[in-house]
Amino acid sequence: MTETTSLDIEAIQRKIDEESAFVDRLLSEMRRVIVGQSAMVERLLVALLADGHVLMEGVPGLAKTLTVRTLARAIDTSFHRIQFTPDLLPADVIGTLIYDPKDQDFKTKKGPIFANIILADEINRSPAKVQSALLEAMQEHQVTIGEESYPLEDPFLVLATQNPIEQEGTYPLPEAQVDRFMLKLSVTYPTGEEELEIMRRMSGGETPRVEPVVRPEEILSARRAAELIYMDPQVERYIVDLVLATRDPGAYGLDDLEELIAFGASPRATIALARTARAHAFLHRRGYVTPDDVRAMGLDVLRHRVLLTYEAEAEEVTQDDVVRRILERVEVP
Repeated sequence: MTETTSLDIEAIQRKIDEESAFVDRLLSEMRRVIVGQSAMVERLLVALLADGHVLMEGVPGLAKTLTVRTLARAIDTSFHRIQFTPDLLPADVIGTLIYDPKDQDFKTKKGPIFANIILADEINRSPAKVQSALLEAMQEHQVTIGEESYPLEDPFLVLATQNPIEQEGTYPLPEAQVDRFMLKLSVTYPTGEEELEIMRRMSGGETPRVEPVVRPEEILSARRAAELIYMDPQVERYIVDLVLATRDPGAYGLDDLEELIAFGASPRATIALARTARAHAFLHRRGYVTPDDVRAMGLDVLRHRVLLTYEAEAEEVTQDDVVRRILERVEVP
């Protein structure tokens, strides 16, 4: 590392120290309501800082909705929950034109997508047209109603949930649409101690009221600061190697994965891994990215982007198993 680079990192570090002051306030306020689930909370903050969307998979009752609502209130942003059902229409999500007989003209009625944080509950219960309408808004950060396009206000974060155990009456998300989610989280059960605390809190009276402790402007400023975080060329190469290993595992000595992977991750995964690694470093108050930041985000970035073969399914090998093997065996700089 040159002397100039070292001085640059020192300047970046001072900027990160300044811009990350809100993190402790935000986490402290959320912990007043949320017990455990620290990994899920951290990943939501990573997505918020990296300007990406999150797909959360877990059985009902694991505080997914409560966590998202708590986050929205703590940041003082608008929040809408959309319950996806088989009879939902695209207009129910993005809005529509309504004829006003008094003025003899059509007026725009905006849908619930016009909020800073959207909870798309059980997204796989709605037909493809509705899923496409939501995913277009996620990608373009705008919605078209009639002939007019309306920008969505920043920060804009979509957190979608799906239930992994009840598949009757669902419309699985196409792989190309799943790829548009920056992260896919696997939400797990709390520990025994955490469940005891949940029981005491939730059965003993009202849930604590969440107070806004962060302004949206602070989040947007933090995003700009996170983009400045230094990433060494060796770490950049490591990110590319991880993604390339999902496409050509044999080139990285992972011959046992050749028959298990049908399609590897796209360049969108490379971009997402770099952005989330920087956001992870920001949350840990560092002005530079380490391989540990990349490894911490690797599973959540890659698990939904690696498609398996029938052989993998026959051997009961999961996407998580494959990604973990890649993270364990690709050389770390």
